[in-house]
Amino acid sequence: MQLSEIAQELVAGCREDRQRANLEKLYAPDAVSVEAADLGQGREAKGVEAIKAKHDWWESTMEVAEAHVSDPMPHGEDRFAVIFRMTAGEKGSGQMMDMEEVALYTVADGKIVREEFFYAMPDA
Repeated sequence: MQLSEIAQELVAGCREDRQRANLEKLYAPDAVSVEAADLGQGREAKGVEAIKAKHDWWESTMEVAEAHVSDPMPHGEDRFAVIFRMTAGEKGSGQMMDMEEVALYTVADGKIVREEFFYAMPDA
């Protein structure tokens, strides 16, 4: 797949709740996912199985009330960014929060090999 095809499919999958299927379709088996901060799971997840575990943690911890996914923004021949905005609540406490993050994806050999998430952390 070309960069533009990967980017469009990733965004469509997020908008249509097909993120998990896209992990197999779009990601290299040894892809790396990097969070801006350690939220209790470490900052890096290495490999599709570890990235699936991140998705499992999110789904078991949070409930998304509303979400917006931007169109992909290409950067050269091997990267693109997407902006995610959402209102989500912690399942345990019910506390709702507005969240925004920029995701930067790096592509090699027709697969996503790295994703990096940028977001502001609330003051502790």
